Amino acid sequence: MDEEKRITVRLPAELHERLVARAKRERRSVNGEITHLLEAVLADLRVAGETS
Repeated sequence: MDEEKRITVRLPAELHERLVARAKRERRSVNGEITHLLEAVLADLRVAGETS
């Protein structure tokens, strides 16, 4: 990443728990897992023809 931006996001507790479990399973930090998931979804949208 060339540049990083810091943001604060409020999540439902259940979603946070799911992210923590998934991050642990994938051996990533929660931040890394969120970044990975967002990048994957945005790539899928790009392939599907959506624009940002």
